[in-house]
Amino acid sequence: MLSAIDHIGIAVEDIDAALALYTGSFELPLVDRETVTAQGVEAALLDVGESHVELVAPLGPDTPVGKFLARHGPGLHHVAYRVDDIAQTLSELAEAGMELIDQQARTGIRGAQVAFVRPASTGGVLTEIVQPAAEVH
Repeated sequence: MLSAIDHIGIAVEDIDAALALYTGSFELPLVDRETVTAQGVEAALLDVGESHVELVAPLGPDTPVGKFLARHGPGLHHVAYRVDDIAQTLSELAEAGMELIDQQARTGIRGAQVAFVRPASTGGVLTEIVQPAAEVH
């Protein structure tokens, strides 16, 4: 069902400062930076081998990431898994009793189709399912 870890999401308060750390100290190449208004974030994607680190900064305090930062502070936000067919995966997860935040995929960074699974269903970890844009059916 899950083919690879697509990315690890890290909530940050200041995306420019976080980018300086990850591109400078860790020497990770920045591959994309964009505002995803529908999710209320500015996101930056950095390559790590065949996976990514995604830095997400809230567009405001009332967004999901803004609320996360207020409760937990900066740090690990989610783990995202790559899939070949997001609609099929969501159906299988629902049938397995997972509580989905998104019943249907929505558009994320770089045009990928994404959906989230509630942490209560995944051992306390916010889980994202990702079907990269080039693979969307």
